[in-house]
Amino acid sequence: MIAAPAQMNLVLAWLWIAVGIVVGFVLGAYFHRDDWLGGYTSFKRRLYRLAHISFFGLAIINLLFYFTIQRLSSPGPMIEWASWGFAVGAVTMPICCFLMAHNRSLRAIFLIPVLSTLGGALLTLREVLR
Repeated sequence: MIAAPAQMNLVLAWLWIAVGIVVGFVLGAYFHRDDWLGGYTSFKRRLYRLAHISFFGLAIINLLFYFTIQRLSSPGPMIEWASWGFAVGAVTMPICCFLMAHNRSLRAIFLIPVLSTLGGALLTLREVLR
């Protein structure tokens, strides 16, 4: 039961690394244009950069979760919730960044990736300390 969620996080981590590379390539094709997305310091361009780096950052978190689970002798049932929390956070963070880049009023949607990832972290910590 526990192996399946951890395996999902491992696959998601490597998929997100690959997607991050592709997104970086696509975004990098336009970085030479000073006015692209409103210029280097524009809100829109900053959120695109945040979305790009979130692929890598959340991939690493999912990898760390996978390896942490492998070290636990008998993870409890809440670890499955942690697994899903990290997965939801990884998937929703770049989506939220891209959406908010085009509509500032969507600020509250960042609660989805933040709270799901925080939940995953706290549940994992609970298991590690158990």
